[in-house]
Amino acid sequence: MGTAVPTRSDWKDDFVFVANQLSLDFLNTQLVVDGAPLELLPDIRSLVRWLAAASLIPPQQTEEVSRCWENRPGVISFLDQLRGFRDRLRQAVLQFEAGEPLKAEFIEELNRHLAQHPVASEMWQVSGRLERRERFDPQVPEDSFGPLANAAANLFASVDSARVRQCESCAIHFYDTSKKGTRRWCSMQMCGNKYKVAAYGRRQRLRKAK
Repeated sequence: MGTAVPTRSDWKDDFVFVANQLSLDFLNTQLVVDGAPLELLPDIRSLVRWLAAASLIPPQQTEEVSRCWENRPGVISFLDQLRGFRDRLRQAVLQFEAGEPLKAEFIEELNRHLAQHPVASEMWQVSGRLERRERFDPQVPEDSFGPLANAAANLFASVDSARVRQCESCAIHFYDTSKKGTRRWCSMQMCGNKYKVAAYGRRQRLRKAK
């Protein structure tokens, strides 16, 4: 099934953020529209923009980081590696959603990224209380694996797999944070309203047929 094109309220700088988990938002950088894949990370500049949209780097740093990274040797190979990791992460998430154990090869890959790109943290004073936040200081494109691998590890180790699912109407993944845990769509704006309108239409046709 094709992914509905999100409304502007679902986008942040041309990326969709409806998943409530960073690793799932990363999966959703590849959508399916009208049955065809839509790649939202075609180049290094789009990746930097996504990192800013995901609040991993300050928006004012995007141009500086983009200029630095796009001129580095091997950047195309890196993007291929990153998208390959995204594909394997998607398969792992599908297994997680189904209650199946993750493949040993993927766990080894995840551990390798965690070891090679550790994520530091720091304390912030927020509204009179202390918060511990991850600190991401990207120097080279490969540093992007740090927060992404860390977010994936947190997902698999800390989240109820029964609340991780795909939208009933499209291919977008999300983590259900609703009180009852009965969320069925990526968002009401994208697919929920569309489904409800279609259901209403069916009910009306059935009434008229009686």
